[in-house]
Amino acid sequence: MESIVARIESLNALVWGPPMLVLILGTGLIMQMLLRALPISRIPFAFGLLWRRRARGERSDGEISPFEALMTALAATIGTGNIAGVATAIFLGGPGALFWMWCTALVGMATKYSEVLLAVQYREVDEDGNHVGGPMYAIKNGLGRHWRWLGWAFALFGGLAGFGIGNGVQSNSIADAMQSTFGVPLWLTGVVIAALVGLVLMGGISRIGRVAGALVPLMAAGYVLSALLVLVVNAAEIPAAFALVVQHAFTPAAATGGFAGAAVWAALRFGVARGIFSNEAGLGTAGIAQAAGTSKSAVESGLIGMLGTFIDTLIICTMTGLAIITSGAWTSGASGASLTAAAFEQALPGVGGYLVAISLAIFAFTTILGWAYYSERCWEYLLGTRSELPFRVLWTIVSGLGALLSLDFIWLVADTLNALMAIPNLVSILLLSPVIVKLTREYFALFASREVLGSRR
Repeated sequence: MESIVARIESLNALVWGPPMLVLILGTGLIMQMLLRALPISRIPFAFGLLWRRRARGERSDGEISPFEALMTALAATIGTGNIAGVATAIFLGGPGALFWMWCTALVGMATKYSEVLLAVQYREVDEDGNHVGGPMYAIKNGLGRHWRWLGWAFALFGGLAGFGIGNGVQSNSIADAMQSTFGVPLWLTGVVIAALVGLVLMGGISRIGRVAGALVPLMAAGYVLSALLVLVVNAAEIPAAFALVVQHAFTPAAATGGFAGAAVWAALRFGVARGIFSNEAGLGTAGIAQAAGTSKSAVESGLIGMLGTFIDTLIICTMTGLAIITSGAWTSGASGASLTAAAFEQALPGVGGYLVAISLAIFAFTTILGWAYYSERCWEYLLGTRSELPFRVLWTIVSGLGALLSLDFIWLVADTLNALMAIPNLVSILLLSPVIVKLTREYFALFASREVLGSRR
């Protein structure tokens, strides 16, 4: 067993090493240049588009609204990465890691826009009449039969990774938080999680979308408000915190207190890796959710989909990171969720730790729901619609068992599979970049002509 673990650790170090970071950041940077920074300049437009679609309640092709699709994607991405992931990045890479998380998000918005656009452009209707899409369908229908093996690889890696990083690891995090904070037995948390997950999953993507649409905005707003309270208490330290973030992004962070110090490469590596773990830009998962959305326009779906990266990293992760740095807890030697809890507790004595525990539990639960849909679609691509019911039953069982198991090995395997998922997706984005640019230019040319006509009237 030790030799297996050692080999997987070596593979993990390889797939998350410099070549992967260059591929992920490079793809996002290339797409930003090809799209002339449109994913950044059109952020207000995208929010307006999302609001209009939600207000009108438009239904056309698809099973859920674009808003519900975005909330489903956010349900999967807003999770332990926003609380434990950011803290771990700062623990290992210093405050400079937050700067590189920002950079990952800015270029990642172009990646997320591209993968969602392709997922909707090349989606299909399955045997049950549901719209399905994602990198595997973009590869199959966009690149042709000679590349279908790459789509199979993505689906296999995604289908397997989900059970670990999107399920067992999340339920284990919930159980640990409930036991350490409130004294709830692990087995009881496992039973409750399995029951709730089963109730939602049996309703398919429509029910997942409704639950995510109701739960995600509330949980995100609640956590951001809690983090804002921490920052208000530590307001005097905010300018110095930003200075530390920028300084240590380019110069080594010296050892201080319980912090062991970190080189610039550590800040870059862990900032990028944890940023991707949090917002999933480059993994291709958001496109699977948006492909079920009702929007007929692939470009509009891409614009709405890229907001997930903006919300997840540039808002929620930033709030966590600044709370940790302004509190001074980052020098304590604590890591993971305990570091975030220490930062909140320092500013909000008696309640800060509880707020982090509750947020972590809700975030992780919604991640289980979002990843359930991703993995289900991956297995459907491999095995057909007959796999849906067995998958949902198995997923529900694993969500309960995950609360009781030690998942260090599963986390390692799933983290490796996540990187392997990214490779087929990023390759397809680069090869299909002319399609992405063409559809984008056509959409905004048509939009501009409509505005001219409207102004003349």
